[in-house]
Amino acid sequence: MIGRVMRRLPVEDRERGSVALYFAIVAFAAFMMLGFVLDGGAALATRERAADLATQAARAGADALSPASLRGQPKRLRADPAAARQAATRLVDVAGATVDTVSINGDQVTVTVTVPRKSVILSAVGVHDLSQSATATATAIFGGATTTGVSGG
Repeated sequence: MIGRVMRRLPVEDRERGSVALYFAIVAFAAFMMLGFVLDGGAALATRERAADLATQAARAGADALSPASLRGQPKRLRADPAAARQAATRLVDVAGATVDTVSINGDQVTVTVTVPRKSVILSAVGVHDLSQSATATATAIFGGATTTGVSGG
């Protein structure tokens, strides 16, 4: 390199733009954390709402008793399948959710419910659906209905 002079850039010129890169990385990480907090909390609340609606729908279905079973012994209560499905579906529809399944087995009514929920912040990274489902079973007993199990998913 005869005749050429190599000029070194001052230190402040070599680091130009590094703060902008650092800020972009930190801002993206903060945005993702905000998404996890807000949309994650919404997903948990949606799961609880699905479990609550499934329980209420199963109880409503178990309360729709067959008139013939009311005339017999209180231990032989039976849910009326058509009335149980209608009661469970009506309750869930009013809440803005959907009934996936309603199954009636004698005095037991099992309902699976899905509550729709869209993400707010995480949709920017491809997570759009936060819908949650839950299943509950209620048993018709003399004097009311009891819930025997709730599961979410």
